[in-house]
Parts: sequence; C-alpha cells; structure tokens
Amino acid sequence: MAGVSLADVVAFLDEYLRVREIPDERNAVNGLQVENGGTIESIVAAVDASQATIDRVAAVAEPEGSGAVGRQLLLVHHGLFWDGNVPVIGRRYRRLAKLIEKDIAVYSAHMPLDVHPEVGNNVVLAERLGVEVAGWFGDYKGIALGVWGYAPARWGTRDALVGELDHALGTFAPGARLIPGGPERVSRVGIITGGAGNMIAAAREEGLDTYITGEGPHHTYFDATEWGLNVIYAGHYATETLGVQALASHLAERFDLDWEFHDHPTGL
Repeated sequence: MAGVSLADVVAFLDEYLRVREIPDERNAVNGLQVENGGTIESIVAAVDASQATIDRVAAVAEPEGSGAVGRQLLLVHHGLFWDGNVPVIGRRYRRLAKLIEKDIAVYSAHMPLDVHPEVGNNVVLAERLGVEVAGWFGDYKGIALGVWGYAPARWGTRDALVGELDHALGTFAPGARLIPGGPERVSRVGIITGGAGNMIAAAREEGLDTYITGEGPHHTYFDATEWGLNVIYAGHYATETLGVQALASHLAERFDLDWEFHDHPTGL
C-alpha cells in the first residue's frame, strides 16, 4: 500500500478543525505533534496519547521497509504535552522513542474537537441521545463550548436519561452518576463533555434543567442541588470517546484509509 501524504492529511485536519482559530490551553498543542516519514496507511483513534495507547499501536506497526502493517496516524483528543515543556527524559522519552522507532505520526485535537459542529464530542453525544441541538452555551475564551436541546419524549424521567446515556457511551456498573437537583422530568438538556463541572452556572444561566458532563469537583453537588439542576457525571473519558471516532471515520472516508479505535478506559 502506497499510503497517503501526511502533509495532505494534516492540512485537511487543520482547516476542518480550525485548529489555529479555536482557543485552548497552552499545553494542548493542537495539530501535528509528531511527524513520520511522510505517508500514512491507516488511522488509530484514541482519547489519550498515553504509553498504553502508544505501546498497543506500536505492537502492530513496523518500521519503513518491513512490508508489515505500515505507517499509522495516531489521532487523539489529549495529546503528548499536557505536562508542559519538560526535558525529554523518563516517560516523555519513552513515548517519543517508541513513536519514532515505529514511524507513527501523532495528531491531537482538544478544544477544536470538543466544539466541532459535525464530529465534535458534544454534538455527537447529543445525536446519540436523540437531542436535536437548539443552541450553544458556556463561554470559554470567547467561544461557546456546549450544546443544548430539548429532551426526546421517550426519556420520560431523569433516571431514564441516565440509562440512555450509559447505553450511548457503553458505560455500565456503576455508569453515569446523577445529582438529582432539578425536576424529575427533564426538558432542556445541555452537554459539555470532559471535565466541565465548572460550567454548571452557565447551564443554569441558559435556563437548562439538566446538564451532562464528564466530571466535576465535590462542591458541584451543592451547586446542582441549590441551583435546581440535574447534573449527570458520565465520566471524563467515556464522554470523550465519541468525537475522536467520528473524526477518524470522516478522515478515513475522505482519504480511503482503514481506521480503528483503541479503547483505554480510565474509569474517571
């Protein structure tokens, strides 16, 4: 297999995700984080560029000229550099050394993937739940992070919503955690995936009665109950598995590449 140009794939992703326009944390380092020899033959999607993910990808990859699986693009939501500009020693060295040895490229998209209107974590989860997006909310550096819409009639109650959410994300035992601060029958539902417990106030200001995110600190229990919102913590990892898969599928279709998802749940 000849593969496709890494430069062409990166140029498409940069434009499609608007990585130079969407604000983010400094250490997100959105875009191409590790290049390879110049071509890719398949895509691996994962939430995190962790050692476990890299090792699994490397186990089926082979260096150029081996005639084996071929060069891969590791497409992730959480990239390699969240711990900052640190020396290339210890775990930083081990990750990079394995990627370079196996000629694996890495592309990361954090906030640009969260907020994307087609393959973003928020809109894809809304679609999985049957929520038609009616608007956006939750300011982050001048952009709206989350989506909201009206609850489908089939949900009925907030407990039914928890079941729908677990089914959509494939999370069970214990699954999503409900803080029952709002009405039993839900109506206006907002979604910001990941660690967005700090956006409960934004959900309240938007007039929502139910808010879905991944995780939040202890005090948000009282934010929910005292402000009258149902808050559902469905797991930081679990809520952010959908966007990277949707993006990989879209990319693979465009460039005629195979793709797969590597699942490394953290339980958080």
